[in-house]
Amino acid sequence: MTPQPNPQVGAAVKAADRAHVFHSWSAQELIDPLAVAGAEGSYFWDYDGKRYLDFASGLVFTNIGYQHPKVVAAIQEQAAKMTTFAPAFAVEARSEAARLIAERTPGDLDKIFFTNGGADAVEHALRMARLHTGRPKVLSAYRSYHGGTQQAVNVTGDPRRWASDTGTAGVVRFWAPFLYRSRFYAETEAQECERALEHLESTIQFEGPSTIAAIILETVPGTAGIMLPPEGYLAGVRALCDKYGIVFVLDEVMAGFGRTGTWFAADLYGVVPDLMTFAKGVNSGYVPLGGVAISGAIAETFAKRPYPGGLTYSGHPLACAAAVATIEVMAEEGIVEHAAKLGADVIEPGLRALAERHPSVGEVRGVGMFWALDLVRDRATREPLVPYNATGQDNTPMAAFAAAAKRSGLWPFVNMNRTHVVPPLNITEAEAKEGIAALDSALGVADEYVA
Repeated sequence: MTPQPNPQVGAAVKAADRAHVFHSWSAQELIDPLAVAGAEGSYFWDYDGKRYLDFASGLVFTNIGYQHPKVVAAIQEQAAKMTTFAPAFAVEARSEAARLIAERTPGDLDKIFFTNGGADAVEHALRMARLHTGRPKVLSAYRSYHGGTQQAVNVTGDPRRWASDTGTAGVVRFWAPFLYRSRFYAETEAQECERALEHLESTIQFEGPSTIAAIILETVPGTAGIMLPPEGYLAGVRALCDKYGIVFVLDEVMAGFGRTGTWFAADLYGVVPDLMTFAKGVNSGYVPLGGVAISGAIAETFAKRPYPGGLTYSGHPLACAAAVATIEVMAEEGIVEHAAKLGADVIEPGLRALAERHPSVGEVRGVGMFWALDLVRDRATREPLVPYNATGQDNTPMAAFAAAAKRSGLWPFVNMNRTHVVPPLNITEAEAKEGIAALDSALGVADEYVA
């Protein structure tokens, strides 16, 4: 579709937004939302006709891009047949979505509890773990994000938690491995893994194993910086959970459904959790949907004992029809395999070439279509480009970088001192190179702040 400028409509949309829409994670008078006129494939455009290559995949959910015709048609067909129905009934779209998801989840995660998004999936996974074990505490990592609802934000390990942290939510945090900014004075990935596991086990022991219901981890942390766990770490966490009778929860809301070049990031590491959360890419965000994939042992806990939780729109037919179509499209078009190949052949070498040219790039890390550039003022000291949780003037370098990317027609995903490269999984090689070229230009602005 060719963007058609219509600034008058754009001005009206913007005015209504500013008058009535309350935006998340924002100081309302300090934001200037872009009015979006349309989107297709890997691009979206504004009412002036300016087109942007979306290297943020919306909010890391448009895994198959915008307006895929087969998914749009599936939603339309489902709306004509049955727009909605209560969750206590067996409905074709819901049953088929659950079957297709269970076919792809690792191990025996064959029962699917549907939610409306990732945060409530985390809420329910932790509730299941506590009820299954009869224990109160949850261990979660610093440098993590699990959602904005009450329990989910309390297990989050970044500054978005602080304003809502009650200190009484039964959450204990620990350091997960991250060699580039190691908390363990490690010099190799093997050392980082070993020391991180020792730290986690000592945390379990000092908190009291009999008090801990679950350990929750993002398989590959997303907004915190796309930090791939070192070889053996997730298997080590699995072993600790087995040793102490703790439920192992993997959060795949961002990493799941092909983002890492596999259906789930857990497949990269050969681990099977007890519970796994998902959302976002399950239907490319076309209709809100999330869920929890449940192991046989935990499902058995609620075989004859009611599970005390649910949602009015659990397994909504429109959302599930979109999920069925999305999964079928991903399989038919080889989108997961494409993400793995393009990530290895184009994205990774392109980003590593940027690192060679730009002193502001401290590290490149990622897999598939899940990458981050860690931006620094000094490569030797690894001083971040902006301070932790920077705002206002302190955040000027990252704001300048993001503005430069947008001027180049690239919509970036920036968080603290990082820019993420998370385009739609079916982006073309030409589009990927276009995005890397725009990043190349924008990083010149970040370089100006290097010491």
